[in-house]
Amino acid sequence: MKITDFHLYLLKRLSYLVLTMFLVSAIVFASTIILPGNAAVLILGRSADENSVAALEKKLGLDQPWYEQYFDWVGGLFTGDAGTSLVRQEPVIDIVVPRLFTSLQLAVFTLLVVMVIGISAGVLSALKRDTIVDRIISGVAYVGVSLPEFVTGTLLILLLAGPVFNVFPASGFVPLSEGIVPYLSHMILPVATLTLLITAYVLRQTRTEIIEVLQSDYVRTARLKGVSRRRVLYKHVLRNGLLPTITVLALNFGWMMGSLVVVEEIFAISGLGRLVVFAIQNRDLPLLQFVVLVIAGAYAFANLGADLLYGYLDPRISYGGEE
Repeated sequence: MKITDFHLYLLKRLSYLVLTMFLVSAIVFASTIILPGNAAVLILGRSADENSVAALEKKLGLDQPWYEQYFDWVGGLFTGDAGTSLVRQEPVIDIVVPRLFTSLQLAVFTLLVVMVIGISAGVLSALKRDTIVDRIISGVAYVGVSLPEFVTGTLLILLLAGPVFNVFPASGFVPLSEGIVPYLSHMILPVATLTLLITAYVLRQTRTEIIEVLQSDYVRTARLKGVSRRRVLYKHVLRNGLLPTITVLALNFGWMMGSLVVVEEIFAISGLGRLVVFAIQNRDLPLLQFVVLVIAGAYAFANLGADLLYGYLDPRISYGGEE
């Protein structure tokens, strides 16, 4: 197989990804090690004697130097062993995978809604620039940016799951296997909470890029040559104007994985977010380290995917380093 510039670029990006994950793993490990409290004391209780605490620390490997603990942990990751939960006494991977699947459903569902609403509203706002439609859409976007997730989530619960309009469930998650209606009804409020803020960013980015493309020379030239407005819009404006939005969506996907901590707590969804809170509260270091690493990995892979997709959609990009 012939090695092309794309293959070299992909190898380079994967190398950066591996290096990034190593750095992230070191930061995650160091951050969890310095957390206050003693995991052995939390497991045994404050009434435990020093000998019992010391014996449990030795059993869990907590008496080893930090660098030995780190390399043991990283080495285990390469063999598919993320350790054992100190509190639940179960393999960490067995605990995380079902929660990861729940969180990914929430994240992907949100991303699809954001793509449809954010891009459509951004394009419409750009085409209706300086009209009442543009002002209304921009106003909604500013409101969305200004409201944090816990405020948006609380308001949605009060409005749509409270005593006045009890339309949707206020908490919980129902698997799709139990029916499409209960599945969607439990997804709507948490997805809406994430969507409002992310859509605002995507909308504003899309609006800015589309306006810039509409004012470009090649669009003006196409219109002067008699090309229909619809063809100019679909062939030139949308394709070129939406390319930067791909990066925004990828960045927001990573941010969204982190925001699940707040949203899943508000709506009592058993995903990665609630798992992070549980691990912190109980100082379950192996569990906390792996969950944070998974979230960081999702962010890194989302950026890699955005870079590759951007280059595929934009023929001007040359993987050899020139445009």
